[in-house]
Amino acid sequence: MIQTIDLRGVQPTRAAFQRLVPRPVVDVQAAVAVASDLIADVRERGVTALRDQAERFDGGAPTSLRVPQEEIDAAVAALPGTVRAALEEAIARVREATAAQVPPPAETVIRPGATIVQRWEPVERAGLYVPGGKAVYPSSVVMNAVPAQVAGVRSVALVSPPQREFGGAVHPVILGAAGLLGIDEVYAMGGAGAIGALAFGVEELALDPVQVITGPGNIYVAAAKRVVRGQAGIDSEAGTTEILVIADDTADAGYVAADLVSQAEHDEAAASLLVTDSPAFADRVVAELDRLAGATKHAERVRTALGGPQSAVVLVDDLAAAAAFSNAYGPEHLELQTADPDALLADIHNAGAIFLGPTSPVSLGDYLAGSNHVLPTGGQARFSPGLGAYSFLRPQQVVRYDREALSEVADRIVALSTAEDLPAHGEAVTQRFLTR
Repeated sequence: MIQTIDLRGVQPTRAAFQRLVPRPVVDVQAAVAVASDLIADVRERGVTALRDQAERFDGGAPTSLRVPQEEIDAAVAALPGTVRAALEEAIARVREATAAQVPPPAETVIRPGATIVQRWEPVERAGLYVPGGKAVYPSSVVMNAVPAQVAGVRSVALVSPPQREFGGAVHPVILGAAGLLGIDEVYAMGGAGAIGALAFGVEELALDPVQVITGPGNIYVAAAKRVVRGQAGIDSEAGTTEILVIADDTADAGYVAADLVSQAEHDEAAASLLVTDSPAFADRVVAELDRLAGATKHAERVRTALGGPQSAVVLVDDLAAAAAFSNAYGPEHLELQTADPDALLADIHNAGAIFLGPTSPVSLGDYLAGSNHVLPTGGQARFSPGLGAYSFLRPQQVVRYDREALSEVADRIVALSTAEDLPAHGEAVTQRFLTR
């Protein structure tokens, strides 16, 4: 069912491992042309284009693209008690953990009368994308909205695809989650067109453009975020989920297999990888995968994901090689299930989120750990962070020099501006010291 890649004896360099890591056969660039056309259609035809795209790609055109407040209120009231309690707990935990991501202002006194203040300024308006394809993601409402609110974003617009099961409306549990968070600007729209609507605005809907767009989605959503980048900031081109588990023979094979299956149920293109230095343990995990995959609700989807080119059991010589492989891969979710995960953590550098030990599964992070589950995929964890308050913040330097402090550096400014053949730069300084 799942392939085995034997890298024992392979020199564990980043270049070597990057050539050998399994990846899904998915190319965001291939979807860019389609996404560009859909965005252009929204810019040209506005509401009409969004309704047409809802009929073609989602659950049908909604009665109203902007969800009325009474529908949001009704969705909150209709939330099952256990679901509401779980969402409220998730909101509280994510809010608590995210608060640590907002740096306080810091003042640096270069010299007397010469100061630079580093401040972190939130964007004024953000757009949050909550997918609604093979599953419903009220947890993604929490993960998108809480960091924006903690960062201090004053205006938030949330979009989610219309659902055929609910007559072209946004899924009521997503609406309920939005209502719990106090979000009152919600639109029934999905896919690339929704990303375009957020980036450029839609006057007919009084939908103003946003400065930052966050949230996961399918390949066309990822492509659309690439297209609008520059018009609006994005968190990342978050795609199909990934889990990489580094485990040795002290781990529980059932735990590891269950965690691999848990992420494989997201999508047929989901990536599930086990990296281990124990062939015997690998065999035990494969046996557990066969058992668990057939017993879960989305068995067909799970089997397709586990059998795809993006999933594998990877055999390496030792845990140092396992860490090197993981760093080359840059997984969205990384679990360390070894005898001493803290020691191994010192060798880990590239991952969206890291889960230590047998009782910290990825599912915990998906919902209630307090960490954020909107994370970079496709190797982007090698250079990009997951979603956080910082995704909505811009560092700004506020410079204040008094006359004496400026005079101390005036001649050096003139020297440098002359060297660069930009004399007016220096003249802008010396002008301040002319006798009038």
